[in-house]
Amino acid sequence: MKEFLEIYRYTFTYRGRAILVIVSNLLFVIFNLISLVLFIPVLQLIFKPAEEVPDLIAPHWSGNLLDIFAYIKDSYNFFMQKMVNEDPKNALLFVCISVFAAFFLKNLFRYAAVWHQSELRMAVVRDVRNKLFSKAMNLPLSFYSNERKGDLMARMNSDVGEIEIAVISVLEIVYREPIAIIINIAMLVYLSPQLTLISFILLPISAFVISRIGKSLKKTAKSGQEQMGIVYSSIDENLSGIRIIKAFNAIDQVYEAFKMVNLKHQQLITKTFRKKDLSPILNETLGAGVMLCLVWFGGVMILDAKNDAVLTGEVFITFIIVFSQLLRPIQGIATNMAFLNKARASQDRINEILNTDERIYEVENPTALPELKSGIRYENVSFKYKDEYVLKNINLTINKGQTIALVGESGSGKSTLGDLLPRFYDVNEGTIYFDNIPITDCSILDLRNHIGIVSQESILFNTSVRENIAFGMPNATLQEIENAARIANAYDFIMNLEAGFDTNIGERGNKLSGGQKQRISIARAVLKNPNILILDEATSALDTESEKLVQDALDKLMQDRTSIIIAHRLSTIRNADEIVLLSKGEIKERGTHDELIQLKGMYYNLCSLQGIN
Repeated sequence: MKEFLEIYRYTFTYRGRAILVIVSNLLFVIFNLISLVLFIPVLQLIFKPAEEVPDLIAPHWSGNLLDIFAYIKDSYNFFMQKMVNEDPKNALLFVCISVFAAFFLKNLFRYAAVWHQSELRMAVVRDVRNKLFSKAMNLPLSFYSNERKGDLMARMNSDVGEIEIAVISVLEIVYREPIAIIINIAMLVYLSPQLTLISFILLPISAFVISRIGKSLKKTAKSGQEQMGIVYSSIDENLSGIRIIKAFNAIDQVYEAFKMVNLKHQQLITKTFRKKDLSPILNETLGAGVMLCLVWFGGVMILDAKNDAVLTGEVFITFIIVFSQLLRPIQGIATNMAFLNKARASQDRINEILNTDERIYEVENPTALPELKSGIRYENVSFKYKDEYVLKNINLTINKGQTIALVGESGSGKSTLGDLLPRFYDVNEGTIYFDNIPITDCSILDLRNHIGIVSQESILFNTSVRENIAFGMPNATLQEIENAARIANAYDFIMNLEAGFDTNIGERGNKLSGGQKQRISIARAVLKNPNILILDEATSALDTESEKLVQDALDKLMQDRTSIIIAHRLSTIRNADEIVLLSKGEIKERGTHDELIQLKGMYYNLCSLQGIN
């Protein structure tokens, strides 16, 4: 029920459109019934001999509102009988034109509903996908280490697609189908209460069938959507690693693994479709059975002269026609309930993301951060991703303009220590200070405006060189972008590209070499002009020539800035103001390069392994 209400709220986010859909559907239902009832005069012409036509008596309205429908009906019958008495052919022509007009208006309002539905459903899909994407952008980095990216993509695509269908289903199941059922049942009761009572057998049977199938459908649909996430993850992972797959002749191996994942998804979705489509089929079968019962009972009532019930041939045929129309909204409820049950599973998966704790919280009235004056201070900082601490009781001061290098074996906590400063994660214990302001007391946006990051993997986007350098700074001028490129030793190679700064660099910058990508990343950091710079193994993946160019660009970038260098190549940090060696999350040694070499401890051993004196 909770998921149903959420989908209902989605629908009425755009109340005006939703009301237009409801009104159009209501008019569609009314004119659909009118188009059928208008056939009664034709049937009367067929079933009633001319001598049985009663004397014409003009109807009179008593003024009571309850008698208005009876008055309208009597007025129409009076008008039709008058036409029949004058010329039956004219009466037949009038009925045909009236029926055509009713059908035209019925379909006009049906299309009006579809017209407004098309915008409503896509607006809701856009909003839900926007919410998911916004949430994904604000979730902590730890979320992505535990979740498959492909699963998140499946939720934004397949699951949101199910919500799109449910938006229309909820309008039909609440406002169209019940109204259609009520109107049709009212007409059936008016035509023959006895036959209507018999027809009610269908409703509880249908409700039971829908509920049984719906519970099973939701469970199967959720499993299918989860498997879709695994399929997306497999596609993304294998396309990203296509170079390695080809290099190791693993195409067949990868293909067979994908076939198994895809086969399981196909089996689950097939089962989902079968269950979803079973409900309306069963309802139609039940409806056909009840209709045949009605034909038998009605036929007996007409043929049995001893029966006191009054049921004429034309009324009986009209009853059957109207009853056949009653089956459509009942089947519509069955179909829409199947869609809603499938969508409820998707809503569960969407809510899992939307309700995920962001963990990184902001204070209500954040402190504004000025330019860095004294420096950064880690005070008794401890941090853990899950149960085990990866940083333990870290105390570190980085003065303004100072360059600090973090070294140590893999898994020692170097990158984590850098990630805590821009609040990619929040500390479990202790405090990090910007000057004397705890970073948790200022806004994340303000804090990150003071920090520039150049990582080992150059994260570039499938846009132009200009847009990649100005990423996050849309108001940067071309001159500012070019100056940043010159400082990053990137200007010359950029101008040699086919369109210069307007050259598209491809997905993840794959049209460029590793050194070129890294220099564009550095130009991006230069353009931001941050107070604090974090260099996370920025040269470790480069060849010697590219490393020299990139290192020169980094030296220019670090001038007069507070810098944190995370490095494996110790040759790149010999000139750091202080080198901090981490091991198992703790600071073991600290000092200048020469001081640590003389100490002949862990840093000395690392340098010896790399041939550094």
